Formats: sequence, C-alpha cells, structure tokens
Amino acid sequence: MSLLSLNNVEVAYDRVFLAIKGVSLEVQEGSMVALLGANGAGKSTTLKTISGLLAPERGEVRRGEVQFMGQDILSLSPPERVRMGLVHVMEGRRIFEHLTPDENLLAAYRGPGAKKSFDELREQAYRYFPRLKERIRSKAGYLSGGEQQMLAIARALVTEPKLIMLDEPSLGLAPVLVKEIFAIIREINQNQGVSVLLVEQNATAALNVADHAYLIENGNIVMSGEAAVLKQNPDIQEFYLGGGERVDYHNVKHYRRRKRWLA
Repeated sequence: MSLLSLNNVEVAYDRVFLAIKGVSLEVQEGSMVALLGANGAGKSTTLKTISGLLAPERGEVRRGEVQFMGQDILSLSPPERVRMGLVHVMEGRRIFEHLTPDENLLAAYRGPGAKKSFDELREQAYRYFPRLKERIRSKAGYLSGGEQQMLAIARALVTEPKLIMLDEPSLGLAPVLVKEIFAIIREINQNQGVSVLLVEQNATAALNVADHAYLIENGNIVMSGEAAVLKQNPDIQEFYLGGGERVDYHNVKHYRRRKRWLA
C-alpha cells in the first residue's frame, strides 16, 4: 500500500524559478526509498514540498498532488503533517546546540497526543544510538558531527513517525560513521516498520540500504526502479558510483559526456 505519493508536482521559488517540474514518486508502507541526484537537482525541494517547509524560502506548489495515507496534505501546516506521522530530518543536523540530548528529545515529544510515554521513546532512541546515552550530560553543540546526526534522527523517532525523511544524513561524516548510521536507519526501518525516504548524494551508501530508488536531474525524475537494479545500471555506475567506462580526454577533441536518458 502506498503511504506517500507525489503526482506531477511542480514547485517554483519567487513565482519564477522552477525547482521541480512534474515530479511523481511513491513510498510504500514499510519500505526504504532513496532519492538520488546531484547538487541543485531538486532533492531537498522535494522533501520540503512533502513536509510543508517551502513557504519560508518563498517556494510554492504550482500544481500536482501530495498524498499521505490517502489524504491530500498540501493544505496542512508542517505541525499538522508531523502529527499525522511525517517527519523531516533536515540537512545540516538542525539540533538545539545549547540543550543536552535528553532535552533535544523532550523538545520533539508530542505530549498528550503521543501513544507512548516520553521515557519509553527516549529509551528506544538510546537503544538505537547508545553513544548518545554516554553523552547524556553534554550540550549537543559539543557532540561530534556523527553524534549530532544520530541525535537528529533520534529526535525524529520521538515523534512516533510513520515516515522519516532524511536529507543528506552522510554529509560531512567519515565513511565508517556513514556505514554505521545507515545500518541503524535500516534497522529502524525493519524493526519499527517506519518507512524511510532518503535523499543522498552518496549513491553507493543509499543504494546499499534502499529497496527502491529514484534519480532526479534538473527537477525531473529521469529513472526509477529497484535499488539493486539501478546499482547495476551503467549510467548510474558512471555518473554516480564512480565506475563504468572511462574516456581518454587527451585523445578525444570533441567528447561531450551525455547520459543516455538525456540523449
């Protein structure tokens, strides 16, 4: 069953610049979906469209539908979308640096509307991220980059989400930490049944954990399919995984790289 679906969504900034142009994608219940693409392709704009965070950046949905659990959510405010079970972990580890990990988690707790107590949700978060419990008395601003990313994801879990959207969780982290965090994200997906929409430039890490993937370029979805299949695609390997056929630029005067889907 489709948990989230975008149908032909178009977004413009300042009523002029088209950031995404007719994007359609789906996230099934319990699945993990990767949205791949280069800088400026429209990945973050797609997530902000879903979470309702376009307005502060003077963005607006010009046309299309965004449905979550079968309901059109474009008219809902960001807090209303969070209450439905949709949470957005933004790029750059947006935590409260002057607060401790506990206080950061408490800030995300829904209170009377929550199904579980704060203590239960906090212990669940610390089971996935035991390193945070070791730093429980530290101000979040003094945590390492990896620990801050863990805290951002743990805080999202406290909202009791049905879908977690992660924007570049590997940004600025060492490969060993990226591997650890992605493994925990996959564990949360499998153990909690929480769906995940993962935006990543690190295509290798994303395709290793995702079930399905979409590739966005210049605001358009240009490819989609099972993650394992996309990983074997020669264009994906050449342009996003660092493999594929190489060109000797010294011996070719007029070579112009052109992806097959744009040819």
